[in-house]
Parts: sequence; structure tokens; C-alpha cells
Amino acid sequence: MANEDSMEDYPTEIDEYLTGFDSSVNDVQNVVQHLLTVSKSDLLLKLDPLEQAKLDLMSAYALNSLFWMYLVTQGVNPKEHGIKQELERIRTYMNRVKEITEKKKAARLDKEAASRFLRSALWEADEGKSKASTEHSHQTKHRKLN
Repeated sequence: MANEDSMEDYPTEIDEYLTGFDSSVNDVQNVVQHLLTVSKSDLLLKLDPLEQAKLDLMSAYALNSLFWMYLVTQGVNPKEHGIKQELERIRTYMNRVKEITEKKKAARLDKEAASRFLRSALWEADEGKSKASTEHSHQTKHRKLN
């Protein structure tokens, strides 16, 4: 019955948004609880430096985002607060890490394989030319004999 009363306290149009928000808060809570069960030093030992940077940036961004939300609940405009510049600074570093990650994933040219491929392709072309010219000279000789 109390649940029915609380359903009447807000417009039904925002029910989907509130359900999504509740689900997101539960997801965040689960992730935070998991991170709190593992010591940071143990976690960092398992990660390479790039992954460590990603974890640190994600943590800083999440905490600053939560502070942004706290400011909103307190009636403070976060756009006029220093938190905005901090989030932009973190986002800049996140973009740098993303660029580094993309460069690592980018295709690399195997120079030895490329040179073997080219040598092989050129060799076949030369062989094809020599076969064609050999056949042409055989036909020319055959005509002269007849």
C-alpha cells in the first residue's frame, strides 16, 4: 500500500527515467563495492600502465561526477563551480589515453612481409612476361619453318 502511495507522488511520465536511474545507481553501487573489496595495489599489479591510467582516470571522473550531482542537490550551479574545469581536465587526459590506445591497436606494416610480397609479385610478373615472350618466339620460329 505504501508503494502505491509513492507511485502517486510523481508523474507517470518520469517513471521510466526513475527506473533507469535506480538501475544505474545499483550498478554503480555494485562496481564500487567490488572495487572496495580489492586492494588498489593488488589491482594495479594486475594491470599494465595504460590500464592503470584508465582506472585512475575513470575513478577521478566518477568521483567528480558524483560531486557534480551533490552540488546540484544542494542548489549550487556546478557550471559556475571549479568542478566543471576539473571534469574538463580529466576528460582531456581520457582523450589522450584513448588516442594512445588507438595507436597501439592501429595496423602496423610488417616491412619484411611487404617486401616478400612485392618480390613475389614482381617475380611472377617477370615470369609471366618471359613465358609470353618465349611462346611468341616459338610461334615465330614455327612460322618461319613452315
